Amino acid sequence: MFEVVIGLEVHVQLNTKTKLFCSCPTSFNHKQNTNTCPTCLALPGALPVLNKEVLHKSIMLGTAIDATINKTSFFDRKSYFYPDSPSAYQITQLYTPIVEHGKLQIDFEDGSHKEIRVNRAHIEADAGKNIHDGDISKVDLNRAGTPLLEIVSEPDMRSAEEAILYLKKLHSIIRYLDIGDANMQEGSFRVDVNVSIRPKGDEKLYTRVEVKNINSFKFIQKAIEVEVARQSEAWEDGVYDDEIVQETRLYDQDKNETRSMRGKEEAADYRYFPEPDLLKAVVTDEMMEIYSKIPELPDAKRDRFVNEYGMSEYNAGVITSSVEMAHFFEEMMEQGISAKNAATWLTVELQARLKGDINITNSPVDAQKLGLLVKRIEDQTISGKAAKEVLDKLMEENLDVDGVIDALGLKQVTDTGAIELMCDEIINANPEKVEQYQGGKEKLFGFFVGQVMKASKGSANPQAVNEILKAKLG
Repeated sequence: MFEVVIGLEVHVQLNTKTKLFCSCPTSFNHKQNTNTCPTCLALPGALPVLNKEVLHKSIMLGTAIDATINKTSFFDRKSYFYPDSPSAYQITQLYTPIVEHGKLQIDFEDGSHKEIRVNRAHIEADAGKNIHDGDISKVDLNRAGTPLLEIVSEPDMRSAEEAILYLKKLHSIIRYLDIGDANMQEGSFRVDVNVSIRPKGDEKLYTRVEVKNINSFKFIQKAIEVEVARQSEAWEDGVYDDEIVQETRLYDQDKNETRSMRGKEEAADYRYFPEPDLLKAVVTDEMMEIYSKIPELPDAKRDRFVNEYGMSEYNAGVITSSVEMAHFFEEMMEQGISAKNAATWLTVELQARLKGDINITNSPVDAQKLGLLVKRIEDQTISGKAAKEVLDKLMEENLDVDGVIDALGLKQVTDTGAIELMCDEIINANPEKVEQYQGGKEKLFGFFVGQVMKASKGSANPQAVNEILKAKLG
């Protein structure tokens, strides 16, 4: 009955060493209010100076999303008061942003694609942080003045699924470009969701509601779903015009509901005007040539993995969705192993063992070790089952792969003579089952394989065991 209309605003903290308009460090996890100066404290007479590195990172993003990069952009003053903004205004880019008219492709599981338009990406200064301690509220201004890129999509998404796919793709691009760490839990990748509904076939845009500052993909999806349900119910009950107003809401993850925070301001409410303390931001031809050089992005890397390694598009997409995983995989492949096995042991076996604070970047088993372990499976030094035992040991202790294989006695027996002797012993010990197997009970073959593997303590080469047993049992 209804069509969902979603637009997204994403605030990305840029990983510059210093703030947007001063030389204070951006490491705001230090003692409160120590990374500050007259500029980010908005003391009288202090003037902002643009951090050139912010232009560099903005141009990289613009290049990645195939956008127009304005060689001349301007800063504007957005007036509002919050306790964490000592200046009572924010320096941003309203009228002429650094990046405009980009696009981003999202990919569905069925192999189809959709292009989402990006309206703009503009530079702005972050606010400080309010800390609420019981009845007392405190302000930490270490974060004040940290450079942000606000990336604004067009309202092109029609479901929570599309919104999440867009966000994950954008998040991945930012990590590949290394322009920000995009840590949602720490607030360096903050998402505001604009949601509205309309009858299917209607092109009109109805009242949009903004759900602000959600810090995980899971909760973003839930927030969209509950807000769509709220608006749909209001429409069906005939109270849409009364209950659905342009406002900013928050998502309560405990109650799984959105709640009103405040009325949504219009541009006029912020009294925008050109920032008087800053010159225009000019991108020279030389800067454009240097700053537009970007690393291989996830889509390009995925396509290369498919072509170079013969991987499925799905597996390649899973691996390249994370820049850390993609680099880990490529380092594994230096061992000359199969892409299929490398992907399985990376995405299934290793990932299953990464728990708590352990992740792929600090894993005790690095790419070289995991690649060598896969190589030892492929050269039949150990079985796949034994390799899991080796991996468990390597996760616990900093040891070398071959040393663990030897210490645990897991090296595969490939000596056909030794395997033949074991097969003979099992066959001779089970004459009745031999007779039953030869009489047509073919399922008993698994029994013989199992007994030989048990006798060898799992060290016999399974392929050799199968071949020898088949020959002996007839």
